Amino acid sequence: MANGKYTRVDGRRSASSYCSTVTITVFVALCLVGVWMMTSSSSSSVVPVQNVDEPAQEKKSEAKEQLPESNESSSNQQFEDNNADLPEDATKGGKNEKIQENIEKSDEKSNEESKFDDGSNRQTQNDDNKTGDRDSKTDSEGGETNTDESEKKSYSDENGNKSDSDDGEKKSDRKSEESSGEKVDGQVEEKEDQNENKESEKSSDDKREDDSKNQSSNELFPSGAQLELTNETTTQKGSFSTQATESKNEKEAQQSSNQQNGYNWKLCNVTAGADFIPCLDNLQAIKKLRSTKHYEHRERHCPEEPPTCLVPLPEGYKRSIEWPTSREKIWYYNVPHTKLAKIKGHQNWVKVTGEYLTFPGGGTQFKNGALHYIDFIQESVPDVAWGKRTRVVLDVGCGVASFGGFLFDRGVLTMSFAPKDEHEAQVQFALERGIPAISAVMGTERLPFPGIVFDAVHCARCRVPWHIEGGKLLLELNRVLRPGGFFIWSATPVYQKLPEDVEIWNAMSQLIKAMCWELVSISKDTINKVGIAVYRKPTSNECYEKRSQQQPPVCLGSDDPNAAWHVPLQACMHNVPEESLKRGSQWPEQWPARLEKTPYWLLSSQVGVYGKSAPEDFTADYEHWKRVVSKSYLNGMGINWSTVRNVMDMRSVYGGFAAAMKDISVWVMNVISIDSPDTLPIIYERGLFGIYHDWCESFSTYPRTYDLLHADHLFSKIKKRCNLVAVVAEVDRILRPEGKLIVRDDVETINELESMVKGMQWEVRMTYSKDKEGLLCVEKSMWRPKELETIKYAIA
Repeated sequence: MANGKYTRVDGRRSASSYCSTVTITVFVALCLVGVWMMTSSSSSSVVPVQNVDEPAQEKKSEAKEQLPESNESSSNQQFEDNNADLPEDATKGGKNEKIQENIEKSDEKSNEESKFDDGSNRQTQNDDNKTGDRDSKTDSEGGETNTDESEKKSYSDENGNKSDSDDGEKKSDRKSEESSGEKVDGQVEEKEDQNENKESEKSSDDKREDDSKNQSSNELFPSGAQLELTNETTTQKGSFSTQATESKNEKEAQQSSNQQNGYNWKLCNVTAGADFIPCLDNLQAIKKLRSTKHYEHRERHCPEEPPTCLVPLPEGYKRSIEWPTSREKIWYYNVPHTKLAKIKGHQNWVKVTGEYLTFPGGGTQFKNGALHYIDFIQESVPDVAWGKRTRVVLDVGCGVASFGGFLFDRGVLTMSFAPKDEHEAQVQFALERGIPAISAVMGTERLPFPGIVFDAVHCARCRVPWHIEGGKLLLELNRVLRPGGFFIWSATPVYQKLPEDVEIWNAMSQLIKAMCWELVSISKDTINKVGIAVYRKPTSNECYEKRSQQQPPVCLGSDDPNAAWHVPLQACMHNVPEESLKRGSQWPEQWPARLEKTPYWLLSSQVGVYGKSAPEDFTADYEHWKRVVSKSYLNGMGINWSTVRNVMDMRSVYGGFAAAMKDISVWVMNVISIDSPDTLPIIYERGLFGIYHDWCESFSTYPRTYDLLHADHLFSKIKKRCNLVAVVAEVDRILRPEGKLIVRDDVETINELESMVKGMQWEVRMTYSKDKEGLLCVEKSMWRPKELETIKYAIA
């Protein structure tokens, strides 16, 4: 530099100076050529992942300084090259030689690779520009969905902004320098993406088309085609997670841990042990009853504070046998009770066979098989038309529910019920077999069902004193029986001539005539050697008005036949609806048409649950659940549906979820909360069934009786008036080990539930959130806590 400056001043140049200058120039040129050759040679090879050793933290910090802060620009703006948006250093050269070397190698590779790789490069930069938003979204919605969307954007930009290779090198240089260290991260992710996707490059167009089809409406979250289910709550793509993801996950883990540690699950110490039903085993309340002659001790007596402990498992408990094998046999240790086998073994109720309890398919009234008995009824009264006209049946005093279990073969859905412990564990046997049943009794209160909903009511030697106290119990059946429906009574008074039987038959005949029921058929099955009497409820009030004596009386007009929650029984009859648009004035469509048909009594002038007119609401609900079930639940949740038999929809509205499950071999108990719109009659009109319930109390079922529970926006509603911990303990009680819970609710509630079930060692199969709405799918484990909590009211 000194010589150069000096010669320019005096204007003269010596020979030695000239030679020196030439020598230096040649030397510099040779050095530059050597550097160029070394760079060219090394750039032809792929940089291994191990060479990228700059700390990720520094790279991210540097990138944040260089990148524009706003993420609100369009994808085209993010991808296009604009020198005005680049730092000066980006056009002159890099500061960091190692990063620059990697950039140059990546640029060389970009020229040699396909345009798919170039698209991936752009996708990676776009992802880096949106690190915070994308990572947060990925954690809650599932990485696959966002990756697919980013790929689509990169493909679109590539087609719209494609340039020649020289321009591509310059653009790559500028972008690479702009994103600095994040570009290196992008290369690592890019290479992994390339390895994973090389085999599918040829079908990228098809994949993009399929992905677009899988982008379902907001109500379908998640779509099965969009999510890859894993055992983790969140999924990520690439070798290295981002700092945003790591920090977010740690904060969530700490919060979850704090919430779990805030509640310590304990094991219930109760007399009933593994069979504990809180509202039916409240021994303290039962002891205070003044009388038990009306089976008051078998009715619900719920404690003021529901239990928050977990019910123990029976020793030797195994995963339940799958349907339909379970109809014939169950594991003995799952319901280890033999009293019923000893008492009723000769009547083919249940037998102990090695490690199984077996069910020969008989019962007190059909020792030679339930199917023969069912077909005999059809032959005696063809109008019964099992599975067509008669779809929903109530079985009173069901025993082990073989009648309902075999009616499935005729397309009939049966609600079976019996009191707890009258015959040891009969309802528990039924549910373990995969047959619908609840613990209930004909006592002092109405059954938890609406009026005029059952197509038929069945009583096979159920030993209910129908005729006493003005026929109060039989009149309860009249309340729930649909006009034109059948009462099927096969009991000893029908066919035996013992004095007691004759007395009951005479009293029943008189009562039934006064109720205007028509005796359609009385016949004797020569094979089973039992008699069956079939009666039909009238379809008009004409007979009521012509009676010489108004006994039993017609109920007052103010008496609502649909009111059923802790309503005392009355010895009166409700008028039959006769107006053409009144529910019950017409028989529903035959099954299965009635499942999808809007009930004739839903009027456009009525406002539905979701705010539309009632018929539109009904249709929209069904369409919604068909999409959710088919595109998400059946294919995208990772559930083996062959292991699912007993299902409960904890907050059913129109029964859309159950209706959408019609093609798989499950039955769904639809529950209508007592503080929700009373849509249960609509569910029955569709040929489905359900029950009223208050989720601040325990359900009338044995522990471990459902394979899958479904709750759509239930928990966020009931936690306002119920102890959420107690509700979760109840969910644990009624769900079988390895059973699934699917919850759709707001994100806050989803997070609460997730922390609670994690505290019970449940496996979180999937979480998903979008627009403050979330979905949670978890699987119950076999885990039970060691610490005990004694429930004083349940100790004998």
